[in-house]
Amino acid sequence: MHQRGRPREVAYTFKSPRAEELCLDGAGPGRGGASGLVPLPSSAPPAPAARPAGVRPERASELGLSLGGSDSAMASLPPLLCLCVAAAHLVGARGTTPIEEPTATAWGLEDPLLGLGQSSPVLEDWEEASEWTSWFNVDHPGGDGDFESLAAIRFYYGPARVCPRPLALEARTTDWALPSTVGERVHLNPTRGFWCLNREQPRGRRCSNYHVRFRCPLEASWGAWGPWGPCSGSCGPGRRLRRRRCSSSAGNTCPGRPLEAQKCVRPRCPGCSPNMCGCPNHVLLGSVVTPSGRPLPGARVSLRDWPGPVATSDAHGSFQMSGVCAGSRANVSAQMDGFSAGMAQAQANSSMSAVVTIVLDKLEKPYLLKHPESRVREAGQNVTFCCKASGTPTPKKYSWFHNGTLLNRQEYRYGAHLELRGLRPDQAGTYHCKAWNDAGAVRSGIARLTVLAPGQPACNPRPLEHLIKLPDDCGQPGSGPAYLDVGLCPGTLCPSPVGSSTRCGDAGSRCCSVRRLESREIHCSTYVLPVKVVAECGCQKCLPPRGLVRGRVVAADSGEPLRFAQILLGREPIGFTSYQGDFTIEVLPSTQRLVVTFVDPSGEFMDTVRVLPFDPRGAGVYHEVKAMRKKAPIILDAGQSNTLPLGELEEELPLGELVLPPGVFRRADGEPYAGPVEARVTFVDPRDLTSAAAAPSDLRFVDSDGELAPLRTYGMFAVDLRAAGSAEQLQTGPVSVRVAAGQIRMAGHMEALKLWSLNPDTGLWEEESGFQREESAASRVRREERVFLVGNVEIRERRLFNLDVPERRRCFVKVRAYANDKFVPSEQVEGVVVTLVNLEPAPGFSANPRAWGRFDSSVTGPNGACLPAFCDAERPDAYTALVTATLGGEELEPAPSRPRPLPATVGVSQPYLDKLGYRRTDHDDPALKRNGFHINLAKPRSGDPAEGNGPVYPWRSLRACQEAPVNASHFRFARVEADKYEYNVVPFREGAPASWTGDLLAWWPNPQEFRACFLKVKIQGPQEYMVRSHNAGGSHPRTQGQLYGLRDARSVRDPQRPGTSAACVEFKCSGMLFDQRQVDRTLVTIMPQGSCRRVAVNGLLRDYLTRHPPPAPTDDPAAFAMLAPLDPLGHNYGVYTVTDQSPRLAKEIAIGRCFDGSSDGFSREMKADAGTAVTFQCREPSASRPSLFQRLLESPATALGDIRREMSEVAQAQAQGVVGPLRTRRGRAWQ
Repeated sequence: MHQRGRPREVAYTFKSPRAEELCLDGAGPGRGGASGLVPLPSSAPPAPAARPAGVRPERASELGLSLGGSDSAMASLPPLLCLCVAAAHLVGARGTTPIEEPTATAWGLEDPLLGLGQSSPVLEDWEEASEWTSWFNVDHPGGDGDFESLAAIRFYYGPARVCPRPLALEARTTDWALPSTVGERVHLNPTRGFWCLNREQPRGRRCSNYHVRFRCPLEASWGAWGPWGPCSGSCGPGRRLRRRRCSSSAGNTCPGRPLEAQKCVRPRCPGCSPNMCGCPNHVLLGSVVTPSGRPLPGARVSLRDWPGPVATSDAHGSFQMSGVCAGSRANVSAQMDGFSAGMAQAQANSSMSAVVTIVLDKLEKPYLLKHPESRVREAGQNVTFCCKASGTPTPKKYSWFHNGTLLNRQEYRYGAHLELRGLRPDQAGTYHCKAWNDAGAVRSGIARLTVLAPGQPACNPRPLEHLIKLPDDCGQPGSGPAYLDVGLCPGTLCPSPVGSSTRCGDAGSRCCSVRRLESREIHCSTYVLPVKVVAECGCQKCLPPRGLVRGRVVAADSGEPLRFAQILLGREPIGFTSYQGDFTIEVLPSTQRLVVTFVDPSGEFMDTVRVLPFDPRGAGVYHEVKAMRKKAPIILDAGQSNTLPLGELEEELPLGELVLPPGVFRRADGEPYAGPVEARVTFVDPRDLTSAAAAPSDLRFVDSDGELAPLRTYGMFAVDLRAAGSAEQLQTGPVSVRVAAGQIRMAGHMEALKLWSLNPDTGLWEEESGFQREESAASRVRREERVFLVGNVEIRERRLFNLDVPERRRCFVKVRAYANDKFVPSEQVEGVVVTLVNLEPAPGFSANPRAWGRFDSSVTGPNGACLPAFCDAERPDAYTALVTATLGGEELEPAPSRPRPLPATVGVSQPYLDKLGYRRTDHDDPALKRNGFHINLAKPRSGDPAEGNGPVYPWRSLRACQEAPVNASHFRFARVEADKYEYNVVPFREGAPASWTGDLLAWWPNPQEFRACFLKVKIQGPQEYMVRSHNAGGSHPRTQGQLYGLRDARSVRDPQRPGTSAACVEFKCSGMLFDQRQVDRTLVTIMPQGSCRRVAVNGLLRDYLTRHPPPAPTDDPAAFAMLAPLDPLGHNYGVYTVTDQSPRLAKEIAIGRCFDGSSDGFSREMKADAGTAVTFQCREPSASRPSLFQRLLESPATALGDIRREMSEVAQAQAQGVVGPLRTRRGRAWQ
């Protein structure tokens, strides 16, 4: 049986056309006599056929595979198939010379019943639970062949897309043919990938373009914990262990550990016995150090069970104890403020001495790795909530709260897990945990438990209302756009089938989703529009949510991409940015803060730490990350005192300075460094508004209650110290940070200012020191009599610092995004990144002279987004903010404010709107960009009904903000690129991947992988034109002629070419339909609206379509039709294809490339001449031509005759089954 730990590499020698003749043709000369079959030479031993990985022996025998290579096994094959296999093997072997010896036998079996697009049957019958990944294609054939290496796939698609140890690999051409169908020799190895070599192919043939997928085991789960083992040790504190087993055949695939430890206590040990402390001539020598080896002076050292400290480490971290017996193996502990306690066992190094080294870790506050997740259960079932925290030391104490009330530890016997058995209705509500260690506490997010009464349905079968907009010509004339209720299932959780699992995760999670669709028809002006609506909801298996974050890292000053930067998730490297600076990160379920660090390999840029907002429901989010370039190095003399300024704005004094006394530099091991020092201090100055985009982290810390709280910054700085002429990083002892007191004017801030350092693992700021007031030295009086606040810090492992004040005056601001400036509630846009920057207060208010104080970002969901901000109840203009929104690379526009803001447009009622002072960025100057708005952050007054309905909510009213109805006050953004329309026959909300429904007519056939395709259409004409793509089944027998959907896009003018515009029009990609059985080449028809005619088609695209029949009908000069290619062609063909786990991200990236006219670029400025597929020439109808109304008045008989003739042509086309859109008289393409 094949072992998963050692996947095999197989060289597949498939039969060539010549081998087919040998097996299937009749007898002929040289073909083995009358039988027409070639017998195996008697001298050739039979080649044993290798059983594919994971296939049961009985399944292999059904398929006719020889497992042992014996004559009897070979005889079990059908005679005709046996000889066909042998002949194919001989023919393939005769014409090829492998460049390396395969590790498994070459085999040439092809199932004669295998249809195009079907999975190979030998790869479908698996002994363990597993599934196929999506398809990958990173290489196009050329040079030596086609190569799809697993390393390259993980690099470009992200390491999380393929499991660590794939079971098998399947390859198909991009035309979905098996290698056997095209007669090519290929190599497959699940741990290495796929390759096809041109020199191994039959004469005159080259490798096709392949894509591959991998078979991965389903995530295994742990069984129940076993009993606790005995307590270790003979006396005193000890520990005991218990174990659990993984349900998978490979236990290391289960997340977590198979062992769990618990403290236990045996009878008290005797004190320091004569065997340990009774050796007067013996000595114990020790040292106390950090994990990096830096000595720790002043540590208090003690012996186990000996009262009080018995020694203190000196300036070198060393200590000694007399009288400790060399062979006693004494347990020695050390403690020091700011560090966790450590213990080590002494080891004898001579007959009269022993040595010990105690390592102390710096205290770190707890940080939650796993938050409890919401659950639905029926009364009487069980539920388990899980919480896991890290920190130094590792948190051991957990507390659980129900509806804010502490649960009794003795009654519930909880730790990191809270298990509730035999649930009652009164146990429904909210749950959260707290974790403690010596440094503090941390509070988890809220999980909701719903307890259903017996027989109570968890899912209402009646769908909710969900309106979609119909095409313009499907509504009543003059009545505006028409909408249709297609139904919506809420996606809420259902009880798991068993419901009594004690595990943290619900492997069989179910949601209230679509159970049944119904087909309807909408009668439009000249055609019938098909649609499928939700008829019934029910509890179905949930699609696993896959939060996805994509983006690009660029330099903040120049916009150049940060190429091949290492990406760290916490401390774990997960990949690199691409040549263009792009990255993709898959967010694990239950993640609440996504902390990512980008490390520049060249060292020119600061390590960029970001907390990236994401959509936990699975929708993709795009971010552009700005990296700050390090300042030019300054050479310092380590023997002298050095002062480095903090802040270098023109015509502004520095905000402070960093003072490094002489002899302060140290190497990583604590040894002094006396040579020249290259110092770079990069300051993020909040007085410069543009610096907010490059500021690290999200300015949050964990307060004394364990909750995340915001900070208001006075500046951040990164320190890079290296030995001159080398890459060796240096550290320092205590250095001074001096902040000019004149820069801090807000009441109470001078006393509250603290120095913080960033924990790159958590993205949270941790306090380093406070500040004390100090008058300037006499030598500084000549400058300006400045007063300084002084704080101290040691520059060690952490290099990023912050001058911040914790702020208690906090609120939330409600923002929604819409598809257009009509602000229709049913057309809200999800996945928009909304950013709020707290600005300098209004003139005249006694506050800080800064452009910004903090920033926050959030992602819109189905009910908008709530952004934290500082606010004030006394003075409305005490705090102000700038709010912006982006979707991919697109900037959204807020509601206008000129000449004065209107409540119905802005979304905020009066008189609160005037109090908030809403102003769009172009309010005072129409020439400015309209990409944001300014507001006063006036905290709502308690009891005032005019201010109790949003858009600003008190800090403790987050839930009210999140659940506010759409008619409550809120601020609004609208997409600028709203001149587009999308219609799917099978409804799907791209912002909620769980709304996907399996149907042959689904636009997106695979909910785990979304492939977006766009065609670039160039238009020569005096204005911008709407261009429609009509997408119908083309080659699949069950969908041929049936509509998948419509797409409209308005062309965009090329600023460099008057009279020229271009449109990036989406079409449905060809490929497998949702059942993964057979491909369909979509019949795509492109039609501009207006008097247009096709004048040119991309030559490469035309040649490709000619080589891949059948051709689509192209007799209409006002349209362009094609059977969409299966290959992801590229900009040279005018076709742009992007595959992603998020449909929105795939489309945004493809549109950016289409605008740019390249296969790897990104632009929002249309380049009409670059990378186009088809060109139309459009003109406005002549003013002298009479309208239809005039013709009816002047010559009714002629006009009616023309109408009858056109209707007859349409009816004849429908009767003949002609597939394609219908047209109105003026060439306007609808459907």
